[in-house]
Amino acid sequence: ATLVPLDITDYDALDRLGASIDERWGKLDIFIANAGILGGLSPIGHYEPKTFENVIAANLTANWRLIRSLDPLLKASDAGRALLVSSGAARTFKPFWGAYSISKAALEALGGTWAAESASTNLKVNMVSPGPTRTGMRAQAMPGEKPETLPHPSEVAETFLKLVLPENTVNGGLYGHTSRGWL
Repeated sequence: ATLVPLDITDYDALDRLGASIDERWGKLDIFIANAGILGGLSPIGHYEPKTFENVIAANLTANWRLIRSLDPLLKASDAGRALLVSSGAARTFKPFWGAYSISKAALEALGGTWAAESASTNLKVNMVSPGPTRTGMRAQAMPGEKPETLPHPSEVAETFLKLVLPENTVNGGLYGHTSRGWL
């Protein structure tokens, strides 16, 4: 594993990232798209245009740019695995969550399309909606919530791991958390 700190909305840097991975390793085995921003909670018509654009840029456009850059590298792997992190907000249409909800619904459409286009390859593309999790973004969205009542990210990591292992043969799945456990 290699960490590469960069601004997720520096699209030219994302293109260079793919080129660097290709030059160094010639393939990529696992891609987990987990970067995202909330953008604040507001009535849909009250968002400042820049805030709305920033949410779409980070949560959707950056992922599309990464797909453009990393798709050939993932397909060069014997068992390339991509996992896009979504949210229940993509399907619940919660008031005041507009920009975030829209970006995550579009991300699911992007992931589903990519999975369908990759069906005849070794690449498996899936999405996970981890549910309420003890993160900084969740604290920003729900400041009165007691964090200790939520699962720690390490508790949901097992599902992520299962989906990126070479043994996983599911493509185009959307895995979500329910009160009864993982789907």
